[in-house]
Amino acid sequence: MTYASNPSTPLPHALPLHSCTLPPSHQSPSPQELALPRPRPRPAPHLYSLLPLSPPDRPPPPSSLLPSLTLFDPCRSRVIQLIRFYTWNVTFGDIYPLGVKQEGILINGQFPGPQIDAVTNDNIIVNVFNNLPVPFLLSWQGIQQRRSSWQDGVYGTNCPIPPGGNFTYNMQFKDQIGSYYYFPSLSFHKAAGGYGGIRVLSRPRIPVPFDPPAGDFTILAGDWFKLNHTDLKGILDSGNDLPFPDGLLINGHGSNGNRFTVDQDALNLLDAILPGKTYRFRVSNVGIATSVNIRIQGHSMLLVEVEGSHTMQTTFTSIDIHLGQSYSFLVTADQPPADYSIIVSTRFTTPVLTTTAILHYSNANGAATVPPPPAPTIEIDFSLNQARSIRWNLTASGPRPNPQGSYHYGLVNTTRTIRLANSRATINGKLRYAVNSVSFIPADTPLKVADFYNISGVFTLGSMPDNPTGGSAYLQTSVMAANMREYVEIIFENAENFVQSWHIDGYAFWVVGMDGGPWTPASRQGYNLRDAIARHTLQVYPQSWTAIYMPLDNVGMWNVRSESCVQQYLGQQFYLRVYSPANSWRDENPIPKNALLCGRASGRRTRPL
Repeated sequence: MTYASNPSTPLPHALPLHSCTLPPSHQSPSPQELALPRPRPRPAPHLYSLLPLSPPDRPPPPSSLLPSLTLFDPCRSRVIQLIRFYTWNVTFGDIYPLGVKQEGILINGQFPGPQIDAVTNDNIIVNVFNNLPVPFLLSWQGIQQRRSSWQDGVYGTNCPIPPGGNFTYNMQFKDQIGSYYYFPSLSFHKAAGGYGGIRVLSRPRIPVPFDPPAGDFTILAGDWFKLNHTDLKGILDSGNDLPFPDGLLINGHGSNGNRFTVDQDALNLLDAILPGKTYRFRVSNVGIATSVNIRIQGHSMLLVEVEGSHTMQTTFTSIDIHLGQSYSFLVTADQPPADYSIIVSTRFTTPVLTTTAILHYSNANGAATVPPPPAPTIEIDFSLNQARSIRWNLTASGPRPNPQGSYHYGLVNTTRTIRLANSRATINGKLRYAVNSVSFIPADTPLKVADFYNISGVFTLGSMPDNPTGGSAYLQTSVMAANMREYVEIIFENAENFVQSWHIDGYAFWVVGMDGGPWTPASRQGYNLRDAIARHTLQVYPQSWTAIYMPLDNVGMWNVRSESCVQQYLGQQFYLRVYSPANSWRDENPIPKNALLCGRASGRRTRPL
């Protein structure tokens, strides 16, 4: 076995080289060979190509490949592994996203941070150097971290990277495709930036239900405050709510700060001119407090993917994207050459904030004359009906060759029903948010670390009840106990007057139903048990409920949180401990050798070298 590497990447000395010499097939193994332990067989990986980084307004040039290491087996002429290496230096720096100087979090001097481009099953190694004067962590929205909540990057699983320290995340994008992003998870750092996009492409021989686009663009949109993140945190720590956001950003810029260049003409095989190349846009709501709507002047959007699931291809003139969610759609450059507005505005807010970017035709000579698309109404029904219309493409392959619909989630009997009701409360004279009357407070030791070392007194299993209690809210380090291979029904109930957005780390789930009013067992009659979308972040409309089905097939300690940074920071979150009594590496990876230890685990060893 030999190793092919990017020339700028040194080969790791720990990787041995092996000869291709094999014993004849008729030769019997010796008794000594029979006595040797046999390694566990591994599935054969596939050959795939690298996807380069994308500049802000053009499809990526082939020369922009990141350092990577490809493990190649010449005996079988195949790539058996691909590892992508990233080194990130995290610093504070001056940014001016809304024209006001602020302290922002930069990664390698960039805001937003560098994009991660990968292919299904790639191994991603990110060495993060924390040059901030405060502890820091990164989390990976939607990346499931199969069997390895150690890499999740939230305080319930990881000790923070201390100032001047570093930590290397070692992840595999196992059986995933789609559009995701990363973000800083500690304190109120997300309000200072530090986020970036993640694209995971299908392996080349896995069919994708649309033609390869001419370009692939990422839009990270969300609300923004002019106050520094430390001032915002101070407001919350004093027991008060934040003011309304000051504006919206697209890729770290205000209005018309981004330009996405497209070409109008394409050549077919007969060299005839065909108007309109098609481009893919991946849009994530990375904001703090509000849902957003996106629309493009003079163009429609063909929805093709939601958070790793291929959808039935539906054309929209505008799409609602709630906090923490990611959508992917195709846009065809089939209009007269001009500059068209990409419009993002807040939803269900007073006032309505709006920002724009430019869809620039390469042969444009001025602004478009067609009227801009109207904003959607403030009615909830528009958004609710749009969400219900998004369906799973049952015949499309996901990260594996078999069609998405080959897993009949609606035919599996659920083993447990969990109801989660969010609420706002005042505790000890300060504003708090709660789930089933429990307002989460962080422990002095990450919960996963305490669980691994059997450190008592850090948390109590079962401290998060399965159902609303109706009682007064109280403070607790809340952890819900669950078992591997349970198949759960979870109902999120929102009695408040604004949209809630919820995320579950480590999982994708099927959104089987949503409606107004209270949930009752009779509500199950309206569930979609055939082609509900599988995703990682859901919305719950005011005075409404949303139901999901989720197989607990990923052992670990997983964060269940509100995607509103204010509500999450003030207690609207908890941890789901998925347990396997087998205590086997088959179910969960061991603690990483480089795991940082803190709190009551300080001074302990991770595992033998």
